Amino acid sequence: MQQSPVIFKDLGLQDYTYVWQEMKNFTLARKPETCDEIWFVQHPAVYTLGLNGKNTHILNPTNIPVINIDRGGQVTYHGPGQLVIYCMVNLKHRNYGVQEFVKRLQNSVQKLLSDYNISSHLINKAPGVYVNNKKIAALGLRVKYNCTYHGLALNIDMDLTPFKDINPCGYPDLEVTQLSDYNLSDPIEVISNKFKPILENSIYS
Repeated sequence: MQQSPVIFKDLGLQDYTYVWQEMKNFTLARKPETCDEIWFVQHPAVYTLGLNGKNTHILNPTNIPVINIDRGGQVTYHGPGQLVIYCMVNLKHRNYGVQEFVKRLQNSVQKLLSDYNISSHLINKAPGVYVNNKKIAALGLRVKYNCTYHGLALNIDMDLTPFKDINPCGYPDLEVTQLSDYNLSDPIEVISNKFKPILENSIYS
């Protein structure tokens, strides 16, 4: 049997700063033969602000911490009940670049949603995945030495209230949604396991 090109890791609920540092450490220590890794994780409540992020997109500062990080994009929210997928992928080993990688990540989310009979769509120049013009999955990456880190955040069954205190991804009045809004009761672990082969096929096919 051919060995999978990627190792999946389920990290459970983890502090954002810790996982961010581990992603950077992994990327800096990579060798050409290092296997790609994809980490599935949840975070305690936190806002993250991308490299060129503007604090003005934080409309109502609260006691939720704001962390300035090194991905692209503006501000987003992470919290329990959201599935965050960090993709440490060596694009040197793929026959495509960053834009195609983004497309494949978005397509993988759309395939997962389709399997749950949820119709989704993309919005030009606004990375992520949308259902009825509401954002269900955010996407932000960093590429170093042709290797990616950061990734996707898919809203499953969480408190969406903190999104009201920001312009999600820098877009005023952008509404967000989640899988539980569509009568989906699968626990996050089941959704994670369903998503893994979809994601692997999308990235490595």
